[in-house]
Amino acid sequence: MSTTDLKIASCVVPEELRLNVLPRYLGRHYVEGESLVYDWAARLHRSYEHGRWNFFALSNDGFYMAPSNMGRVHVRWHMNGYSDMMGADAFGITVTLFALCHLTEKTLDDTIIERYHQLREFASQHVEAANIMRAID
Repeated sequence: MSTTDLKIASCVVPEELRLNVLPRYLGRHYVEGESLVYDWAARLHRSYEHGRWNFFALSNDGFYMAPSNMGRVHVRWHMNGYSDMMGADAFGITVTLFALCHLTEKTLDDTIIERYHQLREFASQHVEAANIMRAID
């Protein structure tokens, strides 16, 4: 059985462990990485007004961030013509993928590249996988 045949699980990181999440997954790039997530949220959802985000750990050693106070949102990316609705979890995955891609281009850090692929693998199994993949294409 290959790793792509296994269901990747996600779980919310408990409050008391949140401070360690981004340094663990992004190393010395954690401040810039977090900033890029919020920046991409504003780029992809024009009505984004900040708020609380949950951090999720994945069973394949990946992670993502997703807003905790949003319902379905309209996401638009003019560079590929994407425009559709998605849930907050799918939005968080999409935004984190964009941020990781951007961070990879800036740092060329193999760890960040691996985090991108881990999250993309999880995204391909998500209930809104088709929507996420269209958004990042």
